[in-house]
Amino acid sequence: MLLMTIIARLTDGLPLAASMQEDEQTGRNLLEYQNKAKQLFRKINEQSPTKCSLEAGSYQFHYLVERGVVYLVLAESSFSKRLAFAYLEDIQTEFTSQYGTKVDTVSRPYSFIEFGICLPPFQFCIVEYYNQTFVWYIAIINSCF
Repeated sequence: MLLMTIIARLTDGLPLAASMQEDEQTGRNLLEYQNKAKQLFRKINEQSPTKCSLEAGSYQFHYLVERGVVYLVLAESSFSKRLAFAYLEDIQTEFTSQYGTKVDTVSRPYSFIEFGICLPPFQFCIVEYYNQTFVWYIAIINSCF
């Protein structure tokens, strides 16, 4: 399960958009991870890997750096890295198409918060799409034998 997504500017770590799983139990724990994410944004720079996964207790942070923007998701450790990065690549494409030229011009945190509102259903659709593709692929393999 994807629990939190934050998009930030690479140069200064300014949060641009975010979305969190709304659950009272996980909500209390997520504040700690939100603070860890902010620390990560301050450490990630141009020399950092463009794709990386980092353990964080029983969760994992996955991030993608593209065109001066960091896309980060917090997922349960059991969640597929492949799906996490596919999700990050998809939101990167969508975010870049909508706000790519505006990223360097904003000075307020969460200037593109309206994008964050779209993320929870987007998370679900991405996971469902890749799960269905995987099921379809397995069906093809099974039909060959």
